[in-house]
Amino acid sequence: MTDHIRELIQLAIDNIKYSYAPYSEFNVSAVLETATGELYTGVNIENAAYSPTNCAERTAVFKAVSEGHRNFSRIVILGGSKSNIIDFVTPCGVCRQVLVEFTNPEEFEIILAKSVDEYKIMKLSELLPYSFGPSDLE
Repeated sequence: MTDHIRELIQLAIDNIKYSYAPYSEFNVSAVLETATGELYTGVNIENAAYSPTNCAERTAVFKAVSEGHRNFSRIVILGGSKSNIIDFVTPCGVCRQVLVEFTNPEEFEIILAKSVDEYKIMKLSELLPYSFGPSDLE
């Protein structure tokens, strides 16, 4: 699994160049893996009006969902100022909520990476305890 995680991190590193962050200069890249092994990349895309800005995590999720995927196993997230990855980056609250919609928070892995050799693996439930999800509406 370690080699697979390193490959996912490298893909996120390679894709950070597509981030569009002219206002914050804080680039973020994500790689989402479906339960069946397909990979979807995403980057943050800023907008001068700010509220239309989209995070890397949601970009990856929306790409996957728009192609028929609804179950995910893990996501790699990395970022930094001007693409200089200097610390672990966690998903914002909105992204955490979107991830809850399509995952089992107790099983879904969030891989926070600084490099292919330096990363942390957390469960979504650790980052968003007591979340509100689809099962709460049943």
